[in-house]
Amino acid sequence: MKSMLFKGAALATGAVMLAAPAFAAPVAEAAEVAAEVASAAAEAAPAVPNPGNNAWMMTSTILVLLMILPGLALFYGGLTRSKNMLSTMTQVGATAALAMLIWVMWGYSLAFGPESTGALSQFISTGSYFLSSVSPDTTAATFSEEVISEYVFVSFQMTFAAITAALILGATAERMKFSATMLFVAVWLTIVYFPIAHMVWAGGGLLFEMGALDFAGGTVVHINAGVSGLVLAYLLGKRKGYPTEPMPPHSLTLTMVGTGLLWVGWFGFNAGSELEADGTAGLAMINTFVATAAGGLAWMLAEKLAGHKGSALGFCSGVIAGLVAVTPAAGNSGPFGAILLGIIASVICYFVVSKVKAKLGVDDSLDAFGIHGVGGIVGAIGTGIVYSPALGGPGDPAEYVMGAQVTTQIIAVAVAIVWAAVGTLIAGFLVKATIGLRVDEEAEVNGLDISEHGERAYN
Repeated sequence: MKSMLFKGAALATGAVMLAAPAFAAPVAEAAEVAAEVASAAAEAAPAVPNPGNNAWMMTSTILVLLMILPGLALFYGGLTRSKNMLSTMTQVGATAALAMLIWVMWGYSLAFGPESTGALSQFISTGSYFLSSVSPDTTAATFSEEVISEYVFVSFQMTFAAITAALILGATAERMKFSATMLFVAVWLTIVYFPIAHMVWAGGGLLFEMGALDFAGGTVVHINAGVSGLVLAYLLGKRKGYPTEPMPPHSLTLTMVGTGLLWVGWFGFNAGSELEADGTAGLAMINTFVATAAGGLAWMLAEKLAGHKGSALGFCSGVIAGLVAVTPAAGNSGPFGAILLGIIASVICYFVVSKVKAKLGVDDSLDAFGIHGVGGIVGAIGTGIVYSPALGGPGDPAEYVMGAQVTTQIIAVAVAIVWAAVGTLIAGFLVKATIGLRVDEEAEVNGLDISEHGERAYN
């Protein structure tokens, strides 16, 4: 309809010009002025969120929530002993809920607020707290000229903060106080997660400006959570009876269900990080399929080659290792590169969990570091390689230099490791000095379901 109206106007103008050539110049000048006015009005008009992209990002946000509850809660809960099933799930859920509230109060402002000036701007943002500058009319820019609702962007990033904090609990399961978990998470988010998220993903951030590639959270989420979990596990000490007493998972069935939910939700995690429903989101989607499939089978093959049977637990572990590794590369790799990352990360994680973990002398209960930390490191560094256009990656052939990009990735990994380790030590010692980190021996023997929450998962 609009095109026909514009066409009619053009014909009418043409008729005037033909009938009265003397008026041609004034009419042309008037048309030019009108065009300038229309252009200025268009620039002054507020940006309107693209409905399709907005809908996709709302869907992606809910998919990431699915990863936490029930996905991660079931995955971790099934891996614990039955006497700690509910406590593990409750810690995951309550941690995520606390992270959401903190994100709204001050987290979003510190991570993605207006750029500050000076050296501080490389590590943190400053700006409005309690989302005071966000309204239904404000927007967030995507990677093209499109925008989405800022509330949607706030919510999407909120789920990332929530799941990262919850992932740490895999290293501390079955022995950390519930109150200590809550206090630790509040401090840790503030001094560790928000600064790393800003450094990697926000304009002006240290690693963002260096050109570090992290499509969906290899450094921000997985290295951050894995390293923090390892350090906190050292501070807590080993579970009573570990490693001499057998502590097998009480329900691999629930762990398998949790694995499936994590895989489904991860499409929101990875493909959603494009912030648009476009071709790159499609690339992230297929990479999330193939890297994960390769990781699950590679772990089972590694078990077989080591003289064991390919196990359900091995498949679940490999699936998570593949998902972790492809996270920073989801939109930064071709499918072939994603498959290689899934295989390599899965095999390395298997070796660390089965061989190296015992030598570290730490009780990483559910292998948060062995899978998320190690898989994140492999994926983050590997992203610098699979970004190569020669491997089907989206790198610009005229600008991409593998050695330079891999060096940048290594620097980003090193910064994330050091920041997470030091920040976790600070938060851990603060909690230990105030309310204590660990339940007493009797509570640990009876199980945290009863001692911390007064209920049981099973009668």
